[in-house]
Amino acid sequence: MSQIPDKDAVPAEVDPAQPKLHPISLYLKIWGLLFVLSTMSYMVDFFEVQGILRWTLILIFMVLKAGLIITIFMHVRWERLALKLVLFIPPLAIVVLISLMAIEGDYTLVNRLLAFISV
Repeated sequence: MSQIPDKDAVPAEVDPAQPKLHPISLYLKIWGLLFVLSTMSYMVDFFEVQGILRWTLILIFMVLKAGLIITIFMHVRWERLALKLVLFIPPLAIVVLISLMAIEGDYTLVNRLLAFISV
């Protein structure tokens, strides 16, 4: 007996009630990429990179690793845009506000130093 596909059947990719299965190869590739980024971060210390380059490289590797973990392992890549905006807009706003406060703090410090010098 041959099985005739039901023309009312909906594939799992289209039906939101069906669980989404992601290939294990994707997770293994991301795991390997995280391993490479961690090795590169370790190499910054191993080769004793100093100064602003050291902290820039460490922060870049940290942000890349965190982004990969959030995107793939926490399944944010497959979420709707509304949920992504809810997750990422508040931290982005906090970073912008902290940056503005730092700029204002520097402006205030410079003005106070100039006022003390001119007295």
